Amino acid sequence: MTWAIFISAFSLGLLSSFHCVGMCGAIAFSLPTQHLKSYKKAAGILLYNTGRITTYALIGVLFGLMGRQIYLGGFQQWFSIIAGIVILLIVIQTAAQKPVFHLPAFTGFNKWVQKLIAHFLSSPALGSMYFLGMANGLLPCGLVYLSLTGALAAGSILGAAGFMASFGLGTLPAMFMLSYFGFIISLSTRNTIKKLVPYVVAFMGVMLILRGLNLNIPFVSPLLSPLPQTIDCH
Repeated sequence: MTWAIFISAFSLGLLSSFHCVGMCGAIAFSLPTQHLKSYKKAAGILLYNTGRITTYALIGVLFGLMGRQIYLGGFQQWFSIIAGIVILLIVIQTAAQKPVFHLPAFTGFNKWVQKLIAHFLSSPALGSMYFLGMANGLLPCGLVYLSLTGALAAGSILGAAGFMASFGLGTLPAMFMLSYFGFIISLSTRNTIKKLVPYVVAFMGVMLILRGLNLNIPFVSPLLSPLPQTIDCH
């Protein structure tokens, strides 16, 4: 995974965190850590967010396996370009407010995840915060799905896991502050940041396209490694 892709994934997570504040803020605000001493409270919140990032990374591993098959099939370059184009189309359809792509329904799965979250929220054990974060990472989220597009194009299992972990790390600062200080970022601030999200998403799409074009530009469009030649032994 190149630094440009890492930075784009982290930046996407950083700006997506303001979306997370709106969507998952109630969970972060309700963490059973408010009664703890400051260092234990911080530890609990870090465990919760580490759990989220772990889930993102594990999902990245699964999509990395899929992406690896694409690489072995010799389609890595074209897939990177296609993934970038899809991301740009998503940005355009969002701006036009005319949805073309529809996420599959996860009603039953979502209910199961919510039960897990409720169970861990009711547990006073500090260690439960990690599993609460892992469960929260399974909640359906359009921006997570979007980041998985980039993970698929990473070309390796480690790269895909790193991409998703970078995305998760980008969401950490805002989510930590929300849980620790117990405040919600003002609506005007969130709206301002949300306006920047499409630009970061579009940047990620452009970087994927440049990566697939194989332009031999360091950190931006490095030459993709050719597939190893098969040795035929008789």
